[in-house]
Amino acid sequence: MRVLAVYAHSSSKSFTRAILDEFTKGLADAGHTFEINDLYANKFNPVYSADDFAFFMDESVPMEILEKMNLRTKVLDAASAGPLGPLKAVLAKRWLRGKDLRQIAQGIAQHKPKDVLAEQEKVSRSDAIAVVAPNYWMHFPAILKGWITRVFTYGFAYTLKPEGWKGDVSGRVPLLRLRKALIMQPTFFKKEDYESTGLAEAMRKTIDMWGFEYPGVSDVQHVYFHGIYAVGPETLKQYLQKAYLLGKEF
Repeated sequence: MRVLAVYAHSSSKSFTRAILDEFTKGLADAGHTFEINDLYANKFNPVYSADDFAFFMDESVPMEILEKMNLRTKVLDAASAGPLGPLKAVLAKRWLRGKDLRQIAQGIAQHKPKDVLAEQEKVSRSDAIAVVAPNYWMHFPAILKGWITRVFTYGFAYTLKPEGWKGDVSGRVPLLRLRKALIMQPTFFKKEDYESTGLAEAMRKTIDMWGFEYPGVSDVQHVYFHGIYAVGPETLKQYLQKAYLLGKEF
């Protein structure tokens, strides 16, 4: 299999990086191919901006939804920003002239952020995804959370049936064709703190189910390496051996 390993840690000398290195070593020994997507090293921008709205201009979006989006106003507001705003606003008004909502939507859709399209290509050419990142606030680091928000877009990771556009989650249609997702997270606190308080179940729902299963990945595994600053050297060694086996047995 071809595995996309998405790594999110600011240090290349962290224990999280050691987890990634052992995991990919296991992948290689098992004959898999892999690509490491180091979000910090690549300086990925996790901030969802007005430009990302272009992904919602898919042909499948119902006309009644487009009517509620105030597309003409959005185009004019975007054009008016910055020092060249007045000139760009004039050009935008000229471009809008005579166009219906569907034509405006098609025009907006042609300006999808190139950095997101590049990330989506990485996902598309992979059979599976592995995520290696520490646990921050019972979720992912902001750069990784932003990667999912910007990359798992409408029309790429999911689409909606009419029920979905009416607010019914059952109307969400998965589009991802990844065969497997493996999430590996070192933690600060011990295992009992997650399981006895319900935090582990909350993370399973928000990360595993909503982040990966709903977009179409049926095989999702979430592995924690608990209390990395509290355990001894032997346990850390066992953690790294486990990371290697997760790759070898992937």
